[in-house]
Amino acid sequence: MPTEPEIIPTHPATRPRTLDQLTPGERGSVRRVRGSGAIHRRILDMGLSRGTTVEMECEAPLRDPIKIKVRGYALSLRKSEARMVEMEPVT
Repeated sequence: MPTEPEIIPTHPATRPRTLDQLTPGERGSVRRVRGSGAIHRRILDMGLSRGTTVEMECEAPLRDPIKIKVRGYALSLRKSEARMVEMEPVT
């Protein structure tokens, strides 16, 4: 009987953080936007392109959507959309 391939978990510290994982007041820089199609294009059109600094402002009472500050304006995103944006820490 064939055996299942072993799944090796990735250490959480080595996985890139996504925009939905930032805490209120935390800042990060966009590393890349995952996905394709209309949602990917929409996220880029909203100003979330590579190298852009983003600050997490707050979450809605039920934790979705989130409010971020990007390029001097406030923007609300669904958590599912924010998960598509990989972040790097700002130093």
